[in-house]
Amino acid sequence: MRQRGAAIVERNKEYIEAARSLALPWQRILRRHVFPNCIPPLMVIATIDLAHAIALEATLSFLGVGVPVTEPSLGMLISNGFEFLLSGYYWISFFPGLALAIIVIAINLVGDHLRDILNPRNEI
Repeated sequence: MRQRGAAIVERNKEYIEAARSLALPWQRILRRHVFPNCIPPLMVIATIDLAHAIALEATLSFLGVGVPVTEPSLGMLISNGFEFLLSGYYWISFFPGLALAIIVIAINLVGDHLRDILNPRNEI
């Protein structure tokens, strides 16, 4: 839905109206004007959605409704060590949880950095 919103915002800009007033075919307007200007926001959305998907998969695996037991998953590793958390073997859950947090934070930082780089209104 967010991708459609980016295309609608671009569609309502003045340079699209100028291209329409020149009687350019709609395929050319899409290919030369709308698509290139929609790619930067979509790249940022994709990185944020990737981090969200990883966290969701780990959550579902922790609850036991994610990937099969035979497949490795950070959520499954955290779940396996959860019963040992208070017995002194905290590291069984701690390090997979730390890895999950680092991965999600790193992907979000990449998305934030992409937004800063691809934003045409940024002042240097």
